[in-house]
Amino acid sequence: MRKHNPSNERIKRSYFTYLAEAMRRDETTVDAVAKALSRFEEHSGFRDFKVFRHEQAIAFKRALAEQTSRATGKKLSKATLHATLGHLRQFFHWLAGQPGYKSRLQYSDADYFNLSEKSSRVATARRQRPFPTLEQVRHVLSTMPDATIVQRRDRALVAFTILTGARDAAIASMCLKHVDLAGRCVVQDARDVRTKFSKTFTTYFFPVGDEVQALVENWVTELRDQQLWGNSDPLFGATAVALDSDRRFGVVGIKPEHWSSAAPIRRVFRAAFADAGLRYFNPHSFRHTLVQLGERCCRTPEDFKAWSQNLGHEGVLTTFSSYGHVAPGRQGEIMREIPLRTEGDGTDFDALVRAVKKELDGEPCVGGCDRAEASVVGAKVEPARR
Repeated sequence: MRKHNPSNERIKRSYFTYLAEAMRRDETTVDAVAKALSRFEEHSGFRDFKVFRHEQAIAFKRALAEQTSRATGKKLSKATLHATLGHLRQFFHWLAGQPGYKSRLQYSDADYFNLSEKSSRVATARRQRPFPTLEQVRHVLSTMPDATIVQRRDRALVAFTILTGARDAAIASMCLKHVDLAGRCVVQDARDVRTKFSKTFTTYFFPVGDEVQALVENWVTELRDQQLWGNSDPLFGATAVALDSDRRFGVVGIKPEHWSSAAPIRRVFRAAFADAGLRYFNPHSFRHTLVQLGERCCRTPEDFKAWSQNLGHEGVLTTFSSYGHVAPGRQGEIMREIPLRTEGDGTDFDALVRAVKKELDGEPCVGGCDRAEASVVGAKVEPARR
């Protein structure tokens, strides 16, 4: 049975290069596109893309909707369908403009790779993502053992994640030189650290408890003073495995080498939460925990802007829209606590609307904002002090 088409492989390679070099897509995105194209080719019997007809797209959509996930055993989710078809739509739209394909394909053919409006709304609906409370994280840390250096590394890893809100890929690539204990901060330098969108920013320790910060400080001190690791060595070294006295492979400690991916970090989290008797929360969910904490702790727009920048967000709206979901129970508490305001009580709702619009439009707020607006967009002009 045919398992590839040489002509298709050549044009796919050109497209992958276009995505990586021209569109600046990362490796994981290119892999997802390759998987989507592979699914389509398997369904079409690896027919040449030059003989593509929109009827093939319609047939593929129907077949894809009936496929089952290997992980869950259930039909593919609407989100998976939406992402797969989106990759194919973009590919065939690009393909219609390439030499050798212009006379055979129409740009409109790509539009057949879509879902119904109803299914698209289901696929793209915003849903509340589960995340642990700060108390649950502290409970996990209190139950984690610390007898061996591997156990101390794992406990410091969980503590560092809630202390800084750093992403797991960044943590896996971080070095000792990036942690400044005296300044109570971490410099996420994109030259060394795998940050999202290769952004460089400084994260100051979040106020999650002195005991959490102490775990991280003790770990950094142990690496420097006892293990004699230097600035360029990893903050969390990979597990060292060697032959024991019984000629069996076993864990013997850690080594000054970075993890090649964030997968070991997620395994540490999975084991830690399971041992603590709690459901699993991945490292990224800690960022939601910190946003919820910020919503309770921050009292001024300037406070929340600083909190947002600490997470690596360039705008406060990113924090609000991506992480700022209010839990239903908390939503009810807030609504009950909001007092009934009367006209002339000092509330300037129009100023709030103007400030949010300026934030959305990316307009500078210099000389054109009043004191109320300046309080909202505290990142762009010194906010009003009371």
